[in-house]
Amino acid sequence: MISLDDIKKAHKNIKDYIHKTPLIYSNSLSNMTGFEVYIKLENLQKTGSFKIRGATNKIYNMPEDKKKRGVVTASAGNHAQGVALSAYKFGIKASVIMPEKSSISKQLATKGYGAEVILYGNSFDDALEYARSIEKERGCTFIHTYDDEDLIAGQGTIGLEILDELPDLNSIVVPVGGGGLISGISIAVKGQKIDTQIIGVQAAASPSMYLSRQMGKNTPVISQPTIADGIAIKRIGDLTFPIIQHMVDEIVIVEEEEIAEAILLLMERKKTVVEGAGAVPLSAIMNTRTKIQGKKVVLVLSGGNIDMNILERVIEKGLVKSGRVLRLEIEMIDAPDALTRLISIIAEKRANILHIVHDRLSRKLPILKTLIELSLETKGFEHNEEITGKLINMGYKVRAI
Repeated sequence: MISLDDIKKAHKNIKDYIHKTPLIYSNSLSNMTGFEVYIKLENLQKTGSFKIRGATNKIYNMPEDKKKRGVVTASAGNHAQGVALSAYKFGIKASVIMPEKSSISKQLATKGYGAEVILYGNSFDDALEYARSIEKERGCTFIHTYDDEDLIAGQGTIGLEILDELPDLNSIVVPVGGGGLISGISIAVKGQKIDTQIIGVQAAASPSMYLSRQMGKNTPVISQPTIADGIAIKRIGDLTFPIIQHMVDEIVIVEEEEIAEAILLLMERKKTVVEGAGAVPLSAIMNTRTKIQGKKVVLVLSGGNIDMNILERVIEKGLVKSGRVLRLEIEMIDAPDALTRLISIIAEKRANILHIVHDRLSRKLPILKTLIELSLETKGFEHNEEITGKLINMGYKVRAI
């Protein structure tokens, strides 16, 4: 069992290789939620994620003869970059096996930190199996993504930093994938302040720990696509599961639209970019998924490595969820000035047209009717009701999409 002393030792091991990331108070998030909200900005950590903490502690503790033979891991994201940079800092070789469909930006980032990147298979499991074969073939050390005592101790150093700056906190909300992060934080915090509430958050698309909690045993799931891909783990760790069961007070899940809304909110209000996994703690408290005790709450924003190719879609989902994009389907008479009259109503209500589709050929339309699809930038739900109500009062047949 990992102890508080192990985490304190890990902190001494890695402090010269990592950033002590900021813990800041958010007035805007506090006003929105009714709590005193602090955010731990691990998205500003080296490589953009907390993962470098555990990877550095693992490599630091390796015997010199094993360091000479190098390390190997399987990962499609943050862990890959953490291992790559840590190995570079210690002057040892790192090989990272990534699924063939891994993000090109993550491949390039991992190579940029000095690792050998090998693309293999269609899934993480394929990459993991190949990494294990390289471990045997080369005699190098395999570094697990989360189920390793040195990794858990390294991730737990976040808890030490939080308590050092905010000793009177009441609750910490943490993303949960394989469980290494929340396990380490729980040991670090409850080892010094037993009454601190620890809450774990997962994406509803990949609820391995949430389901395992309900079943009372480690239960794998089939993960669905999620913007919180960093925590889309089909099975919780064998080391981490009992720690979480013993020390974590609550596990909750959040939906995709809620995660997108949280990403957008952090960009707008805190001027900080987080990936889906890093946004789930805010999603949980914004949507009242948790039963938080006390007032002072810390949200661990675990990483900021969001794929730029999906950021636009995430922003759009966030705007829709917050009511600031309204999509309407409007049926009306197909006359020369009909579209002009419709647009004038939208302009009168001070909405901005983002996208418009004019469809005269839809099979569900009678002759002399046309269908208009509008995407509007609005001020929120109340504004949306004003626009929709005005259109209905003017005789339009309106359906929200």
